[in-house]
Amino acid sequence: MTAQTLFYIIIAIIIINFIKDKILDAINAKHYNDPIPKELNDVYDEEEYKKSQAYKATNYRFGIWTSLFSLVLTLGFLFLDGFEYVDNIARSYSDNPINIGLIFFGIIMITSDIITTPFAYYKTFVIEERFGFNKTTKKTFVLDKLKGLLMMTIIGGGIIALIIWFYKITGNQFWLYAWGIVTVFTVFMNMFYSRLIVPLFNKQTPLKDGELRNKISNYAESVGFSLSKIFIIDGSKRSTKANAYFSGFGSEKRVTLYDTLVNDLEDEEIVAVLAHEVGHYKRNHIIFNLVTSVLLTGLTLYVLSVFISNPLLSNAIGVETPSFHVGLIAFGLLYSPISELTGLIMNYVSRVFEYQADDYAKNTYKAEPLITSLKKLSKNSLSNLTPHKAYVFMHYSHPTLLDRIINLQKQ
Repeated sequence: MTAQTLFYIIIAIIIINFIKDKILDAINAKHYNDPIPKELNDVYDEEEYKKSQAYKATNYRFGIWTSLFSLVLTLGFLFLDGFEYVDNIARSYSDNPINIGLIFFGIIMITSDIITTPFAYYKTFVIEERFGFNKTTKKTFVLDKLKGLLMMTIIGGGIIALIIWFYKITGNQFWLYAWGIVTVFTVFMNMFYSRLIVPLFNKQTPLKDGELRNKISNYAESVGFSLSKIFIIDGSKRSTKANAYFSGFGSEKRVTLYDTLVNDLEDEEIVAVLAHEVGHYKRNHIIFNLVTSVLLTGLTLYVLSVFISNPLLSNAIGVETPSFHVGLIAFGLLYSPISELTGLIMNYVSRVFEYQADDYAKNTYKAEPLITSLKKLSKNSLSNLTPHKAYVFMHYSHPTLLDRIINLQKQ
């Protein structure tokens, strides 16, 4: 196989993926105006339903333009040998492979962020603002960007430097060391994300003593679930949308509730949402997802180790001097169909897990408050109540609201 053949395979993958996504988006959009199932008739009134339809249509049009822009930019960059240009800049500053790799990825990441920032700004301050979701100030928006870039530089740069260093001293055996580092990092982040990363962006405060905390504690005790760390996060500083999540293991185990969730739901509904999260923990979904993520990472790194030394990878995207960092980009583009396949499988498993967590909440607490909470959360985020099955299969990590309610109503 020649570099040119590989180049056109990469181009074909990018274009086919774009066409597939746009067809799915269009099919899904055609169902925005479908009649609402009788089980969901009480989610929206007429005015709210029109608002939700307008929100979906606006995001659909915005998605077309952003993805088209991204496609043209990516193809232009590849056809004009953009990676060769960036690689030459990186090599003009250093002869060290680690430094070259860091400068190379730094230029690409920062440039990409600068180019996409206007789209993120428009999404936040025009679309989300128009539909009453946005609470982000321009100062918070800028600070989030800067903090994100700083974290990317420190954490992402550190991991890339280590992987290149392992490759430099161990050759194709680097994947074992890289896998070890990524595994340690993944477990560490699962344990301490809420303690170390979240405070950089949000304020977390322990849930105060009172009726809600007592109800949560009583439920946790009834199912033999040790839970002392319950936090409220100031999600309302960015959006009116609500959420809750479970994180950590052992002594770092904690539940985090968005202040918007606490404000929007009744106490019983909050306990039902919490019971769903406890269900994930009790059914070992968190452990399964962590182990699966680690195994998939190992598989990807192993496949990378088989091909990374082949100069065809670098040559395929127009770079004359073969290198690990350029090969990594080409490999990522070629590997994307496999990533898509594993993503589909993981989405399917995730939907099964959501049903299991709902069942756990129904069996250990009550179904009705979970149903009403799901309806309220869907209403408050102007969710699509009639998504197409093909779109759900390809993109949804959760079952649809209708499917979840039908499952919860089963005796």
